[in-house]
Amino acid sequence: MTDIYLGQQKSNKGCLVIAVLVAVAFAAFVFWRFTRPATSTPPPSAESPAAAEAPASTAAPSTPSSDPGAALLNSARQFKNEDKYLEARDKAYEVLDQSSNAAARTAAEQLLGEVNVALVLSPRQMPEKIDYAVQPGDALVLLARKNGTTIDTIQIGNRLTSANIRVGDRLRIFTGKFAIKVSKSRNDMVLLMNDRFFKRYFVGTGQYGKTPTGELVIKDKIPNPPWWRSDGKQIPFGDTNNVLGTRWMSLKYADDSPLSGYGIHGTWEPETIGKQASAGCIRLLNSDVEELFTLVPEGTPVTITE
Repeated sequence: MTDIYLGQQKSNKGCLVIAVLVAVAFAAFVFWRFTRPATSTPPPSAESPAAAEAPASTAAPSTPSSDPGAALLNSARQFKNEDKYLEARDKAYEVLDQSSNAAARTAAEQLLGEVNVALVLSPRQMPEKIDYAVQPGDALVLLARKNGTTIDTIQIGNRLTSANIRVGDRLRIFTGKFAIKVSKSRNDMVLLMNDRFFKRYFVGTGQYGKTPTGELVIKDKIPNPPWWRSDGKQIPFGDTNNVLGTRWMSLKYADDSPLSGYGIHGTWEPETIGKQASAGCIRLLNSDVEELFTLVPEGTPVTITE
């Protein structure tokens, strides 16, 4: 009995020791768990799913402004198609003022040439025209001189079938002022109206740089001109040897310095346009020189540069 009792006491002591050890271990775990320093969670990397789900920034990305030329040109063409020529002109001028796109600028110049000529040589209203009632003593030649235009411009622009006008007739008269700039190196001519682009023409100039430079004016104008060769022989208009084409406009220096034999004229040799191939004059296609002849009066300034 005694041995059994002693065994039970040893067993009870062993259980007590185990219980104490378990309690100590549990207390140590609890102490470690609640006293350790907190750790921060690192931010997700750019490649992590969290980063992919993060809301994107609301700031708009900066983009370079696009050239407005194409959009303005489309508007100009649309206005022209709708027969709104003044609006088309304004938009085309905006292309020249605001765009650096070479293709858009070239197309705008082409459109401006068509629209400007149509405005001037028709009864269409434009800021550069006045409405006028014919008075006693008026004649087209007098009205043209008074307003700085040509008889042809008044007649064509008002759809007149003759030069006869009567007191009380209503006319729409163009009053814009033209100027011409010629570049020998580019072989082109820019027609300005009130110092703004009106139309560009391609020209031929003098071989070996013979075309004079400087400030000149149109002295006189001759339709269907004869041509005098250097030996003094006259070649009549229509002769294939006549190099002047269908129109001739002689030039003089603005300060009346001596100058003779130079002018602006047409040609029967269209292949020479865009080249330095003449004896010194400025030549255009016959259709172009006829249009220019209609538009510009005597006294129109002409600036020729290298």
